[in-house]
Amino acid sequence: MNNWQRYWITFATILTKEILRFTRIWVQTILPSVVTTTLYFVIFGHLIGDRIGDMNGFAYLDFIVPGLVLMGVITNAYSNVVSSFYSSKFSRYIEELLISPAPNWIILAGYVTGGVARGLVVGGSVLAVALIFTDIRIAHPSVMLLVCIMTATLFSLGGFINAIYANSFDDISIVPIFVLTPLTYLGGVFYSIDLLAPFWQALSLANPVLYMVNAFRYGLLGVSDIPLGIAFAMILGFIVVLTAISLNLLRRGIGIKT
Repeated sequence: MNNWQRYWITFATILTKEILRFTRIWVQTILPSVVTTTLYFVIFGHLIGDRIGDMNGFAYLDFIVPGLVLMGVITNAYSNVVSSFYSSKFSRYIEELLISPAPNWIILAGYVTGGVARGLVVGGSVLAVALIFTDIRIAHPSVMLLVCIMTATLFSLGGFINAIYANSFDDISIVPIFVLTPLTYLGGVFYSIDLLAPFWQALSLANPVLYMVNAFRYGLLGVSDIPLGIAFAMILGFIVVLTAISLNLLRRGIGIKT
């Protein structure tokens, strides 16, 4: 058995564990996002949306669908990795991986791909619910899928970094509450930045979620407040930076080796 076969077995084992982990408790991992999004559609789409009117040429309910789908992708990709990797630290079985001949990038890829898998499952479920409430025709399916995968990858990496630094289960809830939620709600999910004053438009450009939401909105509806090339470049740039940070933390054993 050569090294690549060993690497594949390690990667497949971690990924299988991650997928089984969230599918066994789907009532806790998948269903809540679907229920929450359904409430968004009912409250914001039907009760409030009719009073807001069209936005960027689309009914308000249709306009918010991309952001709501991506919210499910972001929160689930992040929470899957942060909770799983921290649990491996807490239970101390991460040490078995660290002393194995598997390189750090394989360990990272296994956990991140597990987060991406959960993000895509939840995103697909939320989109299926959205299609029940709307008459959306997907404009660019390939763009939509690519943005989903890249976004899930980025926030899986973010969850991995959070898990490395976390010293308790309370620590893994700080970032979602004080960072992810504000970034998501201020990332153009419920509005177009064209409605904002110039100062707030410029400030919004510092929010990475804005680029993801708009790229995904282009894939689903065909409209975006941000040029598609810039959005992809920003997302890819963040992925490269967080990947480098994650591998460096693993190499140095920060928060893992005692």
